[in-house]
Amino acid sequence: MNDPRLANRVALVFGAGSVGEGWGNGKAAAVAYARAGAKVVAVDLNKIAADETRDIILAEGGQCEAYAADATNSEQTRLIVAETLALHGRIDILHNNVGMAKMGSVTELSESDWDLALAVNLKSAFLACKYVLPGMQAQKSGCIINISSLAAIRYTGYPYPAYYAAKGALNQLTVGLALEYAATGIRVNAIMPGYIDTPLIYKDISGQYASLEAMVAERNALCPMGKMGSAWDIANAAVFLASDEARYITGVCLPVDGGVHMATGC
Repeated sequence: MNDPRLANRVALVFGAGSVGEGWGNGKAAAVAYARAGAKVVAVDLNKIAADETRDIILAEGGQCEAYAADATNSEQTRLIVAETLALHGRIDILHNNVGMAKMGSVTELSESDWDLALAVNLKSAFLACKYVLPGMQAQKSGCIINISSLAAIRYTGYPYPAYYAAKGALNQLTVGLALEYAATGIRVNAIMPGYIDTPLIYKDISGQYASLEAMVAERNALCPMGKMGSAWDIANAAVFLASDEARYITGVCLPVDGGVHMATGC
C-alpha cells in the first residue's frame, strides 16, 4: 500500500459489498481504506458481495475480513462489533454505508416499506454507533462516517419520501453525535453523494426512466460538471475524513455532487 494515511487503523465498513457488477460506494470505500493502510472489516447483508470486496483487498496486499450481517438487527450488529474488537482490539473508523431507496409517494408507499426504508437508512447507523462508540470512548479516539445523500437537503426529483426523511434524520444524527462526543476525541461526519453512477441506481432507480440510457443521460445532464460522479469520489472523500488531515473537521455533512447542491432548477 503506497498511501500510509490510515496505517494500522481498523476500519469497520457496513454495506461493504455491491448490489451488482461494478463499484458501489461501500465497496469502493472499503478498498480505498485498505489502500490507505487500514485493516478492513467488510460487512454486508450478502456474504458473497462482502467476500468479493475482501478478495480484492487481499489481492492488492491489504488486510480484510468479510462477514454477513443484517445491519438493522441489533444482535447481529453487536456481534460484528464484538468480533472486530476480538480480532483487532480496537475500531478506529466506522463507515455506515447501508442504504436503499423505496419508491412510492406518501399516498402510495406501504407502511411496511416506510418502516423498512427507515430501518435500513437510519436505524442501521444508530445500531452501529450504539455498539462502536463505547470502544472509541475508551480509546479516546475514533472517526464515524455516515453515508447520507443530497436528498437529505433538497428534492432530487424521485418519489421516495422515506429515503428523504431517513437521510435528513441521518444528517442531524451526525451533527448531534459530533457535538456530543467532540471533547472525547471522536469525530463524526457525513457524506452526501449527489448523482453517482453505481450499481444501486440500476437496481432501485432505473424504473423511473424510459430506459437505462435515458437514466444515465438525464442524470448526467443534472450535474453542473456534465456527468455523474463515481463511487471513488465518495471513497476518496471518506479516506480524507478518516485521516489526520481532517483532524479538525467534525459535524460536517459534505456534499460530493459536482456542484448540484448549489445549482438552480435541479
